[in-house]
Amino acid sequence: MISIHSQIQANKMKTVMVMTIFMLFVVTVSYILGKSLGYGSSWIGLGLIISGIMSLVSYYYSDKMVLTLSGARLADRKKDFDLYTVTENIALSAGIPKPKVYVIEDSAPNAFATGRDPEHAVVCATRGLINKLSRRELEGVIAHEISHIQNFDIRLMAIVSIMVGVIALLSDWFSRSLWWGKRDRDDRGNISAVLFLISIVLALIAPLVATLIQLAISRRREFLADASGALLTRNPDALASALQKISADKEVLEAATNATAHLYIVNPFKDKNFSAWFANLFNTHPPIAERVKILTAM
Repeated sequence: MISIHSQIQANKMKTVMVMTIFMLFVVTVSYILGKSLGYGSSWIGLGLIISGIMSLVSYYYSDKMVLTLSGARLADRKKDFDLYTVTENIALSAGIPKPKVYVIEDSAPNAFATGRDPEHAVVCATRGLINKLSRRELEGVIAHEISHIQNFDIRLMAIVSIMVGVIALLSDWFSRSLWWGKRDRDDRGNISAVLFLISIVLALIAPLVATLIQLAISRRREFLADASGALLTRNPDALASALQKISADKEVLEAATNATAHLYIVNPFKDKNFSAWFANLFNTHPPIAERVKILTAM
């Protein structure tokens, strides 16, 4: 048996480790590209500012945009009694204010949480989730989503997005500088051929590596939300059962888009054309079988 507390601690430590590696990667890439262009590290600040502004706008307004894109409506306590009261109870157990509760009128079962902090949080579930899960299973799903809020995952992923944005911007600027011949000839003479070659390779692969690290962090936070949710309900089997039901459901969530799919507790798209190994590299969520295995072992 795996202790829920030990699982939570292990996931937090792994997140810290991956975040540390990511920050070192961003600093290294930024320095090498800047040095190769003769700018040193002075342009890293500009990349941080631009990426930060873009991410902050998303951070403060993403919940409204996601709800609008999803066609969600505010839940009604009488009409959506189970969802509403389960959210109230789990939020009370988590020690956070009750998030706003929304419903998507779609028969495919799924749910997500968004919001920049516990005071500005939203939990959203589909009609299919409410109708197809038992109350215990619904508690497991809502506990998972409230754990995302409690663990400040939206804030963490906003920081990660800034770092990914910096890598993308610097790689793009490097490529354009080469194309437009922006570097001074004196600077070119001072840069070794090896460093220049390394810079070209980094400019090509760094955005992909940054995205893969971002997805790895996202998957790690899903494991953490599973464990934290199990701690709130003291019933990991309920969440495991819910995940199996949601993943086995054949209906495609029509309200989901590429921009919102990563928020849901289970990938809302059913397309599995890629091999499992390749697909998992680019998934924001871990495989359901792995999540269920860990939960049932708790």
